[in-house]
Amino acid sequence: MDLLGITPRLHVLRFSVGQAFLWQDDGELTLIDAGWTGAAPEIEAALRGAGVDPARLRRIILTHCHRDHVGSAGELADRFGAEILAHRLDAPVIRGEAPVPEPMLLDWEIPLHAHGLTVPEAPPTRVDRELEDGDVLDFGDGAVVVHTPGHTDGSIAIHLPRHDVLFTGDTVASVQGVTFGVFHVDRERAMASMRRLSDLKPSVICCGHGDPVTEEAASRLEAAAGSR
Repeated sequence: MDLLGITPRLHVLRFSVGQAFLWQDDGELTLIDAGWTGAAPEIEAALRGAGVDPARLRRIILTHCHRDHVGSAGELADRFGAEILAHRLDAPVIRGEAPVPEPMLLDWEIPLHAHGLTVPEAPPTRVDRELEDGDVLDFGDGAVVVHTPGHTDGSIAIHLPRHDVLFTGDTVASVQGVTFGVFHVDRERAMASMRRLSDLKPSVICCGHGDPVTEEAASRLEAAAGSR
């Protein structure tokens, strides 16, 4: 696993299923999603290999409760004293207090979903801070929480207005272009959330699956949201 640069402050960590993003501020690090269970040693090695001290990790933000996003959050947080943040509605699932919601699968999504279930199940993971829509977090010169229900009830995006960067979670995908995500529990609400994200007109889009989008991001997201 490598830590790949997108901008001077923004990097991506790729897993066999999904990815996580690292944002660097002076003196501290923020991880957006945490990959799957067992990946913590690889994540630490990737950071150290890029000359980044993982002891600077201050927070891990989980965009939603699925195993490929939550898996290593607890181990990383315990290793480096980081805080884990997630939306209030997904927090009980992440903690293991409620079941993972079942998606409403289209026929063509069924084999893709089955493949995703080969990722190790995430252990119950603590959530230190429960988030709400509009919360402003102390990184990225003011990171704004955007509640994006539909993929799961408590899905969120993270918007960095000062940097025009948007972390979409799985509401949006960037596999073979910018597209609507898959495996939603409520497709109509997820589509409404995608339209809300398109209104933010980001210059950089970081999705849970697919390559970061750094060119014509706003227009590509608007086109994808408008095509539904």
